[in-house]
Amino acid sequence: MTATLQGVFGAAIRRPLTAFGLLFLVVVIVFALASPLIAPYSPLEIDSLNRLVPPNAEHWFGTDHFGRDTFSRVVYGARLALLIGIGVVGFALMTGVPIGVVSALYPRLGRVLMRGVDVLMAFPSLLLALGLIVILGRGVSNAILAIGVVYLTTTARIVYGVTLRLREETYVEAAQSMGAGTLWTVRKHILPNMISPLLVQASFVFAFAQLGAASLDFLGLGTPPDIPSWGNMLAESRLYITRAPWLLFFPGMMIALTAFSLNLTGDALRDHMDPRFREAMGNRKRT
Repeated sequence: MTATLQGVFGAAIRRPLTAFGLLFLVVVIVFALASPLIAPYSPLEIDSLNRLVPPNAEHWFGTDHFGRDTFSRVVYGARLALLIGIGVVGFALMTGVPIGVVSALYPRLGRVLMRGVDVLMAFPSLLLALGLIVILGRGVSNAILAIGVVYLTTTARIVYGVTLRLREETYVEAAQSMGAGTLWTVRKHILPNMISPLLVQASFVFAFAQLGAASLDFLGLGTPPDIPSWGNMLAESRLYITRAPWLLFFPGMMIALTAFSLNLTGDALRDHMDPRFREAMGNRKRT
């Protein structure tokens, strides 16, 4: 893990875009963890005398149609973005990894499980999330569950392919020939060797979770409107897009830059962990 982080930071030094992505992610995390200290106003504080005020020295990102400070709402929105991202990644890993591993090690059961995964993958991601949220109801936990189901399918597929390859490795066959059980083999050989692809997958799932949550919020099926989130801010600002464009710009910028930064981080992880890429980079340096 330490070597992986060193590799990512090394890539950030070599590539300015990756450095920007990591720096922006740090800013989002600081916003989420220190919201009460950073936000100058409460995100729910209404000031009817200062409605739709453009950005100024007092309200850096302006105010909305209720007079609420947009910058404070953007800062507090980072909390929900981090919560949903971590929740979706955790759900996708906790469900997708067991499904993928079991499917690869037990082919008969795997045929059933993988066909179920294929059925879920046949639906467009947003349509599947919408269907699940309609069944489960509106709420933060239900939004995490709905989006998590969408991305457990890709996680299960990746784990399934990696496990199929690992189970044919010589050291796995040697352990099994010496009497090692399935659980011991999975714990000692298979899971440790799939940490790298899972880290890359987690970074991309985190990014797509932000877009999925914002889409559900924009359609009015995500988090309740009283909770400040970037998607809710977009949904509320669409009526004032010509009169107060800053209401659309700042939360939209946060969503786009967060997803972009996570993709940059995922690319850096993948490049560092891919032996073929490291070999190509080494040849380039020697030449």
